[in-house]
Amino acid sequence: MATKDLRIIYMGTPEFAVPSLDQLVANNWNVVAVITAPDKPKGRGQKLIPSPVKEAALKHEIPVLQPTNLKSPEFLEELRSYQADLQIVVAFRMLPEVVWAMPSLGTFNLHASLLPNYRGAAPINWAIINGEKETGVTTFFLKHEIDTGSIIYQEKVPILPEENLGDIYEKLMELGSRLVVKTVEDIAEGNVQALPQDESKAIHHAPKIFKETGKINWENSAESIHNLIRGLSPYPAAWTELEGKICKIYQSKVVPTDLSSIPGKTYTDEKSYLRIGTSSGQLEILELQLEGKKRMKTVDFLRGYKFS
Repeated sequence: MATKDLRIIYMGTPEFAVPSLDQLVANNWNVVAVITAPDKPKGRGQKLIPSPVKEAALKHEIPVLQPTNLKSPEFLEELRSYQADLQIVVAFRMLPEVVWAMPSLGTFNLHASLLPNYRGAAPINWAIINGEKETGVTTFFLKHEIDTGSIIYQEKVPILPEENLGDIYEKLMELGSRLVVKTVEDIAEGNVQALPQDESKAIHHAPKIFKETGKINWENSAESIHNLIRGLSPYPAAWTELEGKICKIYQSKVVPTDLSSIPGKTYTDEKSYLRIGTSSGQLEILELQLEGKKRMKTVDFLRGYKFS
């Protein structure tokens, strides 16, 4: 079989998974089907909206499967009918063994961390929240336990001091798409030597982000709160209460620690700055969104807001 004749099934749902699919098609790999989440109702009219990966697949005229049950006999029969040699997973749900063990060359996943560190649903968020100076992407073969399979390749990127979730997401999305293509090329050529993960390096986990994850505790240090804000910006955003209303914070700056402060107390001239006390000085709020208002720079917010 010529390597480009390799029959590939691609699985993914969100925007993060689109560039990898686009790169496979651009490099003339034979993607025979795409599996993605069912269309979801959205907005006031509850109109069914396709996933970003479904939209990309239709653009490339690739058949799309949208199973609700990955173990159903009907879905498994349809999946087998494509006779895939290899399956690729990027930001999709957990697969049962009957699915990931089906292709002769196996199934590999792209994960947005340097495994085994930050296994789980929100690796980019937690790397920034924990103040890491670098992160990256990993391709690995699937096995029973989630995010634990043998590593094929890894690529690193720095996390710069003021970069937030959105910045690193974009970096890893593009880096990951190139790594997916490299991984496919070497699997097709038989040049892959996957290595087991080193469990001693599995220091941090990356659990799902919930609303309470983003609630700011002003008893923490200014630096740790700043990292929480970066790790949740632009979505879902860290939040606090400002005079009884929910206030999302998108951008902040640690100010010199020689300023006296009481954790949670607001310090402002009501014109040019808004700072909040922490256990290690004050944190300046640069961009925010008060409940019922639009997102704005703090100087614009202060122009129309009067503190009680």
